[in-house]
Amino acid sequence: MRITKRTNIAVRLLMYCAAHQDRLVTKSEIAEVCNISENHLAQVINQLSQLGYLSTQRGRNGGMVLARPAEQIRIGSVFRHVEGNLPLAECFADADNTCPLTDACRLRVALQDAAEVFYASLDEITLDALICDNDPLLQILQPVTCARAG
Repeated sequence: MRITKRTNIAVRLLMYCAAHQDRLVTKSEIAEVCNISENHLAQVINQLSQLGYLSTQRGRNGGMVLARPAEQIRIGSVFRHVEGNLPLAECFADADNTCPLTDACRLRVALQDAAEVFYASLDEITLDALICDNDPLLQILQPVTCARAG
């Protein structure tokens, strides 16, 4: 199974916010630390805000925070919401399916079962579990600071 770039960005963004729950974080700091273009990031921030994962504040002192505690955010749910109804293979697509084997294909059923197991395993993982006691990750997710000439 392949994860879309949007889902990858969403999880990085949520981990960054979870690592900095004590303050508003900015799009620019996340983009720099997580190596994400600000344009892609803005789209994902908007989507996660609409889905209720993020709370955003506009303006000069604006930024974002998690809309609910990290221990209440299940990674499987994030994947399902962000991935949406993307077909796993051509045979899962309603409109563009040209495969003549679809009605009799057992691989399709196996792929559907595998996808359900994949998401179910991610449902067991909370956002908090990804960052809690993960000092190497928390070190990476520290904002980049500029050294001032003295």
